[in-house]
Amino acid sequence: MGAMEYRQTDGRMQRSERTRALIVQAHADLLREGVLKPTATMISERAGVSRRTLWSNFRDMESLLGATVAYWFRTDDELRVEIDLEAPLPERIVCFCAERERRLVNIAPAARAAVLGEPDYAALRASRRGHIDRLRRDVQQTFAPELASAPEPEILVDALTAVTSWNAWSLMFDDHDYPAARCRQIMERSVRALLASV
Repeated sequence: MGAMEYRQTDGRMQRSERTRALIVQAHADLLREGVLKPTATMISERAGVSRRTLWSNFRDMESLLGATVAYWFRTDDELRVEIDLEAPLPERIVCFCAERERRLVNIAPAARAAVLGEPDYAALRASRRGHIDRLRRDVQQTFAPELASAPEPEILVDALTAVTSWNAWSLMFDDHDYPAARCRQIMERSVRALLASV
């Protein structure tokens, strides 16, 4: 293959990547706007491409959802902060819950939509497991000193995971319509209560 052919191939790949990124961004934007089950037509129109182009870049809805899940994980990564693990416990609790607030507000549109699609799509079920695993690791890392001295550390990890999870947040944020700041205050109080006896 000559240099010209390499450049043409490289150009096609770059265009394809840009098109895929536009489609994923369109999908994410529709979710952010509260469209919980956007259709292929809605996504392609928002992205400014044809349905044919959409399906030539993603073989089916499962693969599109997989790419969108990867997008949400990237945005979640961008909101993660380093918590000083040697800081006093009250400071770590405040930092941890503030980070959880930012990340949960960000992921809320995708999480609401995922509830509807999880029975049908493996990518969405894997996304839920991935977010839970991330949270559990964050809990174990941030509160390692307290867990080391807890009589039943696994139960404490489970309890901390439960009160800082999307499920608990959604109960307050969506069902009770509390503002994010109040949801975070409730989360902080729950975490403090769980760690108070350690």
